[in-house]
Amino acid sequence: MTGSWGIGPEEAKEQIKKMLPNAKRVLDVFRAKHLPVIQVKEVHRKDHVDFGRELDGSEGVHLLENDPHTDYAKLTYPIEGEYLITKRRYSAFFGTDLEILLKGLKIDTLYLIGCYTDVCIHYTAVDAHQHDYRLKVVTDACGGSSVEAHNYALKAIQYLQRDALITVTDVEDMT
Repeated sequence: MTGSWGIGPEEAKEQIKKMLPNAKRVLDVFRAKHLPVIQVKEVHRKDHVDFGRELDGSEGVHLLENDPHTDYAKLTYPIEGEYLITKRRYSAFFGTDLEILLKGLKIDTLYLIGCYTDVCIHYTAVDAHQHDYRLKVVTDACGGSSVEAHNYALKAIQYLQRDALITVTDVEDMT
């Protein structure tokens, strides 16, 4: 789950409003079952030294250290015992200790929720696939930079793993 709450295109803000309660439902299931939760957020330095090519696209400067929009969403805020990863790039694997953590926890399937589907979720899903993890993207607990971008990203992820797309109801029905 990554931050950026309340900033970005209007269409993205609407998607975030819709997906956040669903993301909370997913977290509630994982917390009730005592399953590991890893929360991820993107954070950049104030001097922009770590943006790399990110500013070449549609996004402007975003998610700076100490900006309140960079924090986790209140509704899905991490609780004690959850693992926290701070990343500087879109993929949660790039330049982080995520894979060490996943191996230590003996996790082979990742359940992805958050935003943006077409950016951080997609890039993390591709890297997870390249590292041989199974994917479950909870489609109604993700939001894209637009509805169209969200749908295209989901289609691309499903191309990688045909059973990757699930819903909050699917998570709630897990035994």
